[in-house]
Amino acid sequence: MTTRWTRKDLLGLRELTADEINFVLETTDAFKQVGTREIKKVPALRGKTLVNFFVEPSTRTRTSFELAALRLSADVINISATTSSLTKGETLKDTARNLEALQADIIVLRHSSAGAPQFLASRLKASVINAGDGAHEHPTQALLDLYTIRERRGKIAGRLKSSASRFRTRSRTSCRPRMS
Repeated sequence: MTTRWTRKDLLGLRELTADEINFVLETTDAFKQVGTREIKKVPALRGKTLVNFFVEPSTRTRTSFELAALRLSADVINISATTSSLTKGETLKDTARNLEALQADIIVLRHSSAGAPQFLASRLKASVINAGDGAHEHPTQALLDLYTIRERRGKIAGRLKSSASRFRTRSRTSCRPRMS
């Protein structure tokens, strides 16, 4: 069983082992208790800077990352495409490198293009978390879906990788309202 996170990035579920997924779910159990305390903070990310870089808008996802990072004692900066130099023609890579030069430790990227988080992760020293990349993948939402299933059904063992695979694509659209 994995006892600590050793990956630099979280880009998708496909590359994670069942042990790594279980580790994330068990860590979530512990972190969920923090939200019930009077003081909702732990020092896990004290001294780290997390940048929410949302090229594609998503209030719920950005707010969730911001709240989690603040509760883990990280410094948080929120940047959207409309308030970044992308509007002046700067490339995604150059914008991310500028953030890294300013000592950003973690870049949470939400982008409409599939593969954008992988593109940045291969070029940056900072950790990259995929907060959704188009219709491709939204691993943190899929992990939340798996957590909810485990919490309600008690277990997902034996079906973990197939459940993760199913939710990898469905979780991007399962909560969206239907347009008719």
